[in-house]
Amino acid sequence: MTEDTFISHLVELRDRLLRALIAFALVLLVLIPFSSDLYDLLATPMMHALPEGAKMIATGVITPFLVPVKVAMMVAFMITLPYTLFQAWSFIAPGLYNHEKRLVLPLVVASTLLFVIGIAFCYFFVFNTVFHFINQIAPKSISVAPDIENYLNFVLTMFMAFGLTFETPIVVVMLTRMGIVTLEQLRSIRPYFIVIAFIIAAIVTPPDVVSQLLLAIPMCLLFEVGLFAARFVPPRSRTESDAAGDYRPPSDAAQDAELDRVAAEERARSGN
Repeated sequence: MTEDTFISHLVELRDRLLRALIAFALVLLVLIPFSSDLYDLLATPMMHALPEGAKMIATGVITPFLVPVKVAMMVAFMITLPYTLFQAWSFIAPGLYNHEKRLVLPLVVASTLLFVIGIAFCYFFVFNTVFHFINQIAPKSISVAPDIENYLNFVLTMFMAFGLTFETPIVVVMLTRMGIVTLEQLRSIRPYFIVIAFIIAAIVTPPDVVSQLLLAIPMCLLFEVGLFAARFVPPRSRTESDAAGDYRPPSDAAQDAELDRVAAEERARSGN
């Protein structure tokens, strides 16, 4: 019985993964013919910052083909992300309590929106500011011509950094909701968090002050947003914790009841 249930879960997980991969593949096939245009769109902030007439370069033999395809894959992933999250939600939802469902779904939606907002903030504001700053201080004796593959790697790193940074309110809310820390404790570590934010910014961003400030300052502000949002999300009650700790799958409970019944029959037979 337990083995059949486990196999059925594996089959369902496989089916949902296949659906997500098929959706990704279909969207990617549609985007492949426009991959060059997508890369041009991604390179727009850099092109606006370069001197007039300057262009980016490709040092690899097949780089002009592979890099735009990677960009198309990134866009396809972003487009199909809501459907992928829906498949993940559909898989785990039957095993959640009602109070967990009420919490998890808003968190999934909010975390997705914050991640996308972080990427948009990086693309529309950070890139324009950083690229103009770097090109203005570049020596006039050099010709700035970034490599397209290096540019893509830089963009993906920055997108990931800012996308995860914008998840800070979700992390704060979850820590207080799960009872790991209290709201007062998080407020007390505010000065330490500011230092940590600038250390993280110095590690994941280019070695210039502008990009570090543009990552550290939003992280600190989002920490405050998380503290404010946590006021409206009460910590998990003891009843919910006990319910989560005492939960056993129906199959296990049935097996235990059967064992108890057999043991009772054995004791009654021995007494006779």
